[in-house]
Amino acid sequence: MRLTVVGNPDNRRVALFRRAVREAGLPDPAVLPWARVLTGATPPDADALVRVDSPGEDAEVDRLLRGAATPARHGELIGLADTYAGLVAGMGRVAAGGATLLNHPDDVAALCDKRRCHALLSAAGVPVPAALPPVGGYPQLRAAMTAAGWHRVFVKPAHGSSAAGVIALAVGPRRVQAVTPIEVTPDGLFNSLRLRRYDDEATVAALVDRLAPEGLHVERWLPKAGLADRVVDLRVVVVAGRATHAVVRAARGPLTNLHLGNARGDLDALRAAAGPTAWAAAMRTCEQAAACFPRSLHVGVDLMFLVGWQRHAVAEVNAFGDLLPGVLADGRDTYAEQVHALTSGRWDRWREEVGCAR
Repeated sequence: MRLTVVGNPDNRRVALFRRAVREAGLPDPAVLPWARVLTGATPPDADALVRVDSPGEDAEVDRLLRGAATPARHGELIGLADTYAGLVAGMGRVAAGGATLLNHPDDVAALCDKRRCHALLSAAGVPVPAALPPVGGYPQLRAAMTAAGWHRVFVKPAHGSSAAGVIALAVGPRRVQAVTPIEVTPDGLFNSLRLRRYDDEATVAALVDRLAPEGLHVERWLPKAGLADRVVDLRVVVVAGRATHAVVRAARGPLTNLHLGNARGDLDALRAAAGPTAWAAAMRTCEQAAACFPRSLHVGVDLMFLVGWQRHAVAEVNAFGDLLPGVLADGRDTYAEQVHALTSGRWDRWREEVGCAR
């Protein structure tokens, strides 16, 4: 088995996967930097087995993906649709040599477009929040919310990740409130690590209108279950069709991403609160979501239990959602689990089960 990793060489994702491969007794994978892929490098040949990792956290790679002349400023929300187009084109370049990819370009293209991902999940019967039709700006958003009878929604850039550009919007009779990591400045929007609250409707409207040209996906805001004084949800990693690793994300506000200062919660306490029947049903849903992307060795599913614990829904499915440092299942982290699925034949068996040819 000859593995290659497409990624940013200094990124910890690449380092963790390479370590897992070596610890399994396999040769250290070759690393093909994203920057080289995007500047014309020869793709891996047909004998290679290729993991494509996230191109994020590298300013020069971001510039190349966007096709821009200069790098973005730190945290700047710019060119999200262009970044997506660059990612799709880059995946095509990686696949052009005939290698077997552990995350197929078609799957990645769907996973990284929230509108397409939501439609695929919904068509497959996966429980997801209801979504509004496409909106092109704040007036259309408010009109669509009124028509649906919704007072609270999540407004998401169609091609964002890690909560970048997400707005939790609540509309009342006399006021609106937006909770978001976006910092609004006169010359741009910037994603920060601190949540902000905007309750001036003109500011909220301008914020939505500035994001709208990149494409928006708007979902109904469902009430999440809570533990102690925090709302919680889960990141569940599904490897070769099996839900293997999970982390509880606990927050005092509507956005639970851990990098926003939120905490890992108590998984045992959450399982106890849900009960074995509801927990098993939720894990089956995560596996059902993963089966919508059968040519991907892994996906990261963001799953929320709703108030009362007996219902749940999938909020997101992530193409690069396996970074859960320190989380072990059967003694393996998420990367070792993926290597084990490859070496044990479980990935091949799962692909046969879901009718996916190489």
